[in-house]
Amino acid sequence: MKKVGIYMILLLIAIIFSSCSKAPDENVEGFVIEDHTKEEGDKDALESAKTTIGLVMKTLTNPFFIDMELGARKAEEELGIRLLVRTGAQETSIQQQIAIVEELIKLRVDAIVIAPGHSTELIPVLKKAQDAKIAIVNIDNKLDFQISKEMGLINVPFISIDNQQGGYEAAKYIADQVTKPTKAIILEGILGAKNSEERKKGALKAFEENKNIDLVAIETANWKIDEAFSVISQIFKEHPDIGIIFCANDMMALGVIEYLVKENKENVLIAGFDALEEAKKAIRKGAMKVTIDQQADLQGYTGVMYAVKMIEGKGVPEKTLIPIKVVDIESLR
Repeated sequence: MKKVGIYMILLLIAIIFSSCSKAPDENVEGFVIEDHTKEEGDKDALESAKTTIGLVMKTLTNPFFIDMELGARKAEEELGIRLLVRTGAQETSIQQQIAIVEELIKLRVDAIVIAPGHSTELIPVLKKAQDAKIAIVNIDNKLDFQISKEMGLINVPFISIDNQQGGYEAAKYIADQVTKPTKAIILEGILGAKNSEERKKGALKAFEENKNIDLVAIETANWKIDEAFSVISQIFKEHPDIGIIFCANDMMALGVIEYLVKENKENVLIAGFDALEEAKKAIRKGAMKVTIDQQADLQGYTGVMYAVKMIEGKGVPEKTLIPIKVVDIESLR
């Protein structure tokens, strides 16, 4: 199946999951996945692999994490290790991620590469894993350094991007197009997630640099399409003349676009984050101006590479920042 086709299917899955009335965390067994892309003929090779690494991500309903897994799979192939992939149902499924780490501890994996849904709530169970001699690698969303230190979770390399710079560049791209008094809003991700906080800080800086921009609201939509649609619907009731919107990820940006199309609202400048295929399509159509490619595949790849080095007793950098790419109509031509 082509990659774009996968993205379309995943977006439909995201909408289906988010429309369910039962909260995903009510059942921590709800959507725990092991998604091997190996053929049956490789089963024996997997089982005999000396090194087993667990990749824990937030969800597979966001195509960003599909790219992350693809990068991790590339490292798996190159290194000849066994990769177990586990995710929660949604990006807010923190209790499921905790249960997944507990499961990996019982399986006695050699390392855990994790993109935590929350920056503090996963720390206790990751400390438990580290105490069980399991190497920990933190990718995407940063664990809180101070709380990690206080709880004894140390020597955890971090691989991600400069989220604040990414937020700044995306927001500045649309802010630079504002030449008259304009109301703006920011849609952030999960409260307590470091990557969301940093992107918001970057966007705030960019908006503050333009005196024509009046920031009237900062709201969370928890990274989700449906929540973004709902939140933006309410904001437009209070501020019908919004002209510029920064969304901390593309899923929320797509929810905003869905609302704007439904209400026939035009000339709203939208910035997203993640460079999903659907976001790129929106840019080509003029419904969205810019997004940020944070190279999720390279984050997944590097995370597995570092995990193997740690298992072998080799040193790895404490912090690795993957370069970001600004994606706009020019870069897509």
